[in-house]
Amino acid sequence: MKRISVALLTLLFATSAFADTLRIKARDHFKPIAASTKLSKVEKAQVSLGRMLFFEPRLSKSQLISCNSCHNLSTGGVDLQETSTGHGWQKGPRNAPTVLNSGNQIAQFWDGRSPDLEDQAKGPVQAGVEMANTPAKVTETLKSIPEYSKAFKKAFPKQKSPVSFDNMAKAIASFEATLTTPGSKFDRFLTGKAKLSKPERRGLSLFMDKGCASCHGGTNLGGESFQVFGVANSPSEELRPKGDIGREKVTGKKADRFAYKVPVLRNIELTAPYFHTGKVHDLGKAVQVMGKTQLGVNFNAKETADIVAFLKTLTGKQPKVNHPELPPSSANTPLPVLD
Repeated sequence: MKRISVALLTLLFATSAFADTLRIKARDHFKPIAASTKLSKVEKAQVSLGRMLFFEPRLSKSQLISCNSCHNLSTGGVDLQETSTGHGWQKGPRNAPTVLNSGNQIAQFWDGRSPDLEDQAKGPVQAGVEMANTPAKVTETLKSIPEYSKAFKKAFPKQKSPVSFDNMAKAIASFEATLTTPGSKFDRFLTGKAKLSKPERRGLSLFMDKGCASCHGGTNLGGESFQVFGVANSPSEELRPKGDIGREKVTGKKADRFAYKVPVLRNIELTAPYFHTGKVHDLGKAVQVMGKTQLGVNFNAKETADIVAFLKTLTGKQPKVNHPELPPSSANTPLPVLD
């Protein structure tokens, strides 16, 4: 048996020590996704109903568009479009963010106008460029379908009239809260169950040392704050149109002009295109844009590749969601309206 040289042993020890130090440092910035909590019987009924409603196109005026249309669970919880196509082939004003890991964020929507998933679920249903429906028509539609009446009664057993627009939103939010993606390579690295490759380790080091982690930290690596897009350098008008002033429209504060919720980086390799305009389709280019606009740093090709390698370790196990069989309409169900 050949002897292992002192130089090789030293290198192996140094590599192992670096990985351990990196893991300890990373734990100060990030947390792995926790295991799913057990649900009560009623909570399970709400999630089950929410799953049906998430795929239910009859929530839309045209009866063509469902939540899954823009937040496709087969493609990372997004629709892969710059901005989504809604009622009458209208284009929405902003890119649809992923629904995966959407719970436990500071707020919902790019500008944070909804405080939680339940409130957010009501927005697209009523938006003229999205599902273009009304609470009254949604409630009428759901009440006209006998199987939904049973499902709502099971999900909200203490209510006399459980079929309502508010309960629709509560059920969808309950389902969406289950759409987490644990078990990523990075999570396993944080818990000491996996090793990162050299490029991935270099990328993680850059991500922390250059300041990316100051906004993209926590469990979701984002979603916990609002930041002005263009802190160090203003992005192009294509990426940041002058007409979209961001969170300022919600708060009325000039300090919030061009401020947006920091996006979640979990599963980022699956959720192109990037930014609220959806104008960047390449992850490496997105990294370079962020370096220049937010940090005043020009990442070179090697640094960019290393950061991308790290970001790809954030892809977790995708939710296994069975496509529901939806109940048939009745003679009283409102007809679709396409105009």
